Amino acid sequence: MPPQQATSSTITPANDDQTQRDKKLSALRASIESLQSQITETETQIAQTKAKLNNDPSTTVKRHIRLLHEYNEIKDIAQGLMGLIADARGVRQVDVQREYGLDDRD
Repeated sequence: MPPQQATSSTITPANDDQTQRDKKLSALRASIESLQSQITETETQIAQTKAKLNNDPSTTVKRHIRLLHEYNEIKDIAQGLMGLIADARGVRQVDVQREYGLDDRD
């Protein structure tokens, strides 16, 4: 019997390793393209959302903080007045709050 000669269709370990690397490289390239597409889509969504905002986010936060300060000042004054009413009537402040429809969390 004559010895077999290697043909181009024979897969050698080196060719098999190269094929595996090529498959991995192809899969990684496809993954990179997919991720780049997601990044582009996300950036577009961010730009659209920013365009819908009425104000700059930092301006909105500053306004919110200012309104919270005003609310707290008004609340402190209201509690002080209810304390004065409670003292004048000789009752607890909680009783005055309940009379005006406020509970402990208000």
